[in-house]
Amino acid sequence: MTTLPPLIEENHAEFTAWRRDIHAHPELGFAESRTAELVATRLESFGIEVHRGVGRTGVVGVLRNGASPRTIGLRADMDALPIQEANSFDHRSRHDGRMHACGHDGHTAMLLGAAKVLAATRNFDGTVHFVFQPAEEGLGGAKAMVDDGLFERFPCESIFGMHNRPKLAVGRFAVRAGPMMAGGAFFDIDITGVGAHGARPESGVDPIMVGTQIASALQTIVSRNVAPVDTAVLSITQFHAGDAYNVIPQTARLSGTVRAFSNATMTMIGEHMKRTAEGVARAMGATAKVDFRVNFAPTINDPAQAEFAAAVCAELVGAHNVERNPPLIMASEDFSFMLERVPGCYLNIGNGEIEGSCEVHNPAYDFNDDAIPLGVGFFVRAVEHKLARG
Repeated sequence: MTTLPPLIEENHAEFTAWRRDIHAHPELGFAESRTAELVATRLESFGIEVHRGVGRTGVVGVLRNGASPRTIGLRADMDALPIQEANSFDHRSRHDGRMHACGHDGHTAMLLGAAKVLAATRNFDGTVHFVFQPAEEGLGGAKAMVDDGLFERFPCESIFGMHNRPKLAVGRFAVRAGPMMAGGAFFDIDITGVGAHGARPESGVDPIMVGTQIASALQTIVSRNVAPVDTAVLSITQFHAGDAYNVIPQTARLSGTVRAFSNATMTMIGEHMKRTAEGVARAMGATAKVDFRVNFAPTINDPAQAEFAAAVCAELVGAHNVERNPPLIMASEDFSFMLERVPGCYLNIGNGEIEGSCEVHNPAYDFNDDAIPLGVGFFVRAVEHKLARG
């Protein structure tokens, strides 16, 4: 049976209204001006100290109680995705080409709800930092906040965040110690050959043929350099070249992504990619320039903090509703940059296992408002236990 503080259930309708308002007004990374101001204004109305513009459009709320120097950080992401929403409900996106297709509207509402409850109950001794992060979707919002002095200005002994998981029932959590989500890199390989007439290929160096050979060779990097007990993936997702039927182009570009669960594996793949692409191009009379950039570090949960988080979840919903060793996730999450600096845990909260429900990043997605009280409850209980009086 779920056990939640009464104040959470009493405010569920208000928390849901916040979530649906944010959903209706989605904003992309580093453009979350309305969302950030909504968050800041709400925090101020709860009597919480507010700091705007952390990491460009991020917001941090500070709530102190008692005399203890102990601290905890709680984090939610605020940005939406460049997707045209397919839903028809009343709180659908009001902006063409933008929607909350990943549930960040729900994450923000849950953390705001926790802030309201903690400001009212103050059943803790220490300082809570509510971190509302911009630009999680591949633009480096977490790193921007860290580089802006997040943990120097708002020290945290531990930090916690969560993400909804479709196909996991509402009322269930998933918590994993150690590596949880893969680090992610994007790459571009620019190939320069010699342009020629399509009817006279012998007079040029075809960058399309060079690109196909590079694409094939890159597939051996993971299969022949990553240990079978490790996990990594390299996917070429774009191939651009040429503009005409009768012209062999001068240039071509391959682009894609790499995912791995350790920084060492990611570095190794990047080095092998550079050597392979340059070597294949040179052997075929062309040149290749590789731009390999790591956007996300692997998300690695501190074992002690993961155990703590799982215990909090078990207190809320019962141990049988907490999956303690869920499968690794090849998707990436930039909360990883915060976890590199502060021990903490990133966990999943069930978004519902309704048959036919869609995954995140889908135009038909919507956050399940029934999960909001549970997310609020986790954050509240985590603070009350970490910063327990006495």
